[in-house]
Amino acid sequence: MQIGPYKLKNNLIVAPMAGVTDRPFRMLCKRLGAGMAVSEMVASNSLLYGSEKTKRRANHEGEADPISVQIVGADPKMLAQAARYNVDAGAQIIDINMGCPAKKICNVMAGSALMQNEKLVAEILKAVVSAVDVPVTLKIRTGWDKLNRNAINIAQIAEASGIQALAIHGRTRACAYTGDAEYDTITAVKAKINIPVIANGDITTPEKARYVLQQTGADAVMIGRAAQGRPWLFREIAHFLATGEHLPPPKISEIQSVLNAHVHELYEFYGEHTGLRVARKHISWYTKGLAGSAHFRHQMNQLESVEEQLKAVNDFFEGQLQMGESLQYADALAA
Repeated sequence: MQIGPYKLKNNLIVAPMAGVTDRPFRMLCKRLGAGMAVSEMVASNSLLYGSEKTKRRANHEGEADPISVQIVGADPKMLAQAARYNVDAGAQIIDINMGCPAKKICNVMAGSALMQNEKLVAEILKAVVSAVDVPVTLKIRTGWDKLNRNAINIAQIAEASGIQALAIHGRTRACAYTGDAEYDTITAVKAKINIPVIANGDITTPEKARYVLQQTGADAVMIGRAAQGRPWLFREIAHFLATGEHLPPPKISEIQSVLNAHVHELYEFYGEHTGLRVARKHISWYTKGLAGSAHFRHQMNQLESVEEQLKAVNDFFEGQLQMGESLQYADALAA
């Protein structure tokens, strides 16, 4: 899998997720097998450049190449400026968001709302591609709604505009994250363009990743929600694609170690006050479905110091170790 001059170590990419794919999470996923990780979206509004939140999102210190930054907006000139700003801050690939279904994004005609205006799409892509000397990629959905699937048109506009890779979430904007991903549309897009296509949506297991690659002919897969609390999913998929065999699941001791390192990085990145709060959702994802975790997660949200949070995490995993070396999920125990 190659994007511009960057040859990725594999074809597994971390999807950009608002509030999730910060630097600690991107670095963790890359360490555990992802070939690339796309940052959470950065608004193109230049008034936001000075905010602490935007500065954090543009922070790539220590991150493995290539560094891909996603920008969002609806004004071609502003998006071009945002692209230049992020390249100056270290971005090696610029990704344009035309896939976000959130109302606050679509209400300002950004994200997937742009798919309704193919003329504006072409103007934006040309403006951004000509503004920077790094590869520009694009993320879209299959269309605005089921009656208006225009992913093929947008893909052809993208290729003609100089976009160097296209990621497609296999749902329309109207579908948000409900229903099953429609891989037939991704297959149809892949057949019509010559730039790399990245398939996204419902890729939760090694078998599903192989199925989607084979079914769609896509060059890579992009994984988002399935990696929340399971960053080792990337190494499991990479091993399965290479050998057809499954890696053994991570032992409790490794998961405890990964989670401890992750929350410490969050404290350092955000500061203890915000880091504690950001860590809560990650801890919840790591422990979801485990025996006794519902009570644990409720208690976790009441804790107000990093010392209490770390102690609670380690006490919980020590309790899990009493049941064996591998994690025990509540439904497995019930069975």
